[in-house]
Formats: sequence, structure tokens, C-alpha cells
Amino acid sequence: MADDLKSHLISSFEKNVRFDNRGLLDFRNVVIEYSVSKNAEGSARVKVGDTEVVVGVKLMIDKPFPDTPDEGVIMVNTEFLPMANPDFESGPPGIEAIEQARVVDRGIRESKMIDLKKLCIKKGEKVWIVSIDVCTLNDDGNLLDASALGAMAALKSARFPEYENDEINYKTHTAAKLPMKKQPVAVTVYKIGKHFFVDPSKEEEQNIDARLTITTTEDNTICALQKGGDCPLTLDDITKMLDIATKISKELRSKL
Repeated sequence: MADDLKSHLISSFEKNVRFDNRGLLDFRNVVIEYSVSKNAEGSARVKVGDTEVVVGVKLMIDKPFPDTPDEGVIMVNTEFLPMANPDFESGPPGIEAIEQARVVDRGIRESKMIDLKKLCIKKGEKVWIVSIDVCTLNDDGNLLDASALGAMAALKSARFPEYENDEINYKTHTAAKLPMKKQPVAVTVYKIGKHFFVDPSKEEEQNIDARLTITTTEDNTICALQKGGDCPLTLDDITKMLDIATKISKELRSKL
């Protein structure tokens, strides 16, 4: 059955048409809603077609890492809720959830989008911790890109809580935003047979040969790559995928 579906997909792709009538390089409708949680310092809901994620940002104060005593800390956690997909199970995160968290984390970290030194309160003792939680509400393909876009939107909406006399008042949010310098956007380019495409439906995603998630900044600087799928990619494949990702990233960034 899977082989039959893959054959049908390839046959359709030969005509540059997909089962939902999109072109190979067309995203589904992208909707971003900011500040969906009153209790988080920053939050966003992102829908890409029927795929939906909610991302929350919590700002805390703790000790810095010993090797970066004057820098704040970024942490990303992804939870694949069973309500989003019958294949997801409760409990510790699985390999896919861990990979997704690392992809989101790496794009934020390696792009240097947040000036971590400005999150230092007292060198070696106190820094702001930026904790990003990604929760999947519905999985209809392409959770990677939806989650990365949601993290970016949630960080943009984040406001510091009131902090006086070494105490945080989480009930009061100030006007101060995170010291952000860039807007990295992740685009995952998929390959089936000889065809490249973006934003897969769940059926398409389950039949890919390979994928490459490419995170870029506004000036097209590549800050993170993550390869997935069982089949190898040639240098020519990677070049084509990079070209596709840089073009699509501009479209997604305009949604923020």
C-alpha cells in the first residue's frame, strides 16, 4: 500500500501537482496568532494548513553555565501530544520530538538572534533563562517548520516580567522585549524520487526519501542544517534544496 501511494505521489509530482492541487513549492495557508497565553511571557499559535502548534516562552533567573558566565541561556523543549497524532505517546520525548527541539534550538542559537550577553544580570551568578516550549496540537505534516516559525513568533511577542529587589513578579509584564537582532526561519525541503517539494501533508511526509531543514537569516546566511530520511543527498541535491529554502524563507518571514 505504501509503495502504491509513493508511486501515485511521484506520478502526480511529474505534473507539478499534488493531491491537494498545490504546486511542489507551495506552502499551505500559514496563520500566526500572537500572545495566545496570558501566563507565558511570550506565546504564539501557528497553523500551517491543518498542522497546528502552540509555543510558549518562559523567562526565569538562574545561574549561567560555567563556560559562559556572562551569557543568558536558551532551552527548547518539544512535546508531541497524543491528541495531535495517534502515533504519539505520553511519556518522555521520543527521537522525533528530541530532533525537532534540537532543530529549533540550533536555528535560534547559531543565528545569534538573541544577544545573550544582554541577558546577564550578574556575571557568574544570575542570568535570564529563556525557556521555549513547543506543544503540538495537530500533526498533518511539516511540524518542523511550523514549530520553528512558532518559536520565532513567541520570542517576538515575549516581554520581561517585573523584576525588583531580586524578586520576579510574573503577574506583571513590562514593555521590555528580548534583545533580538535577527529573524531566523527554517524551511524543510523534501525529496521523493527526483522531485523536491516543501510543506508536505502527512501522507507525503511518510513517503519521502530524504529531507533537509535549512535555517537562514534575513541576509540568506545559513545558520543551521539538519538532514533526515534514509536516502543520501548529492551535492547537486543540496544546492537545489538551499536555493529553494532561501526563496521560501522570505515568504514565511513576511508572515511574522
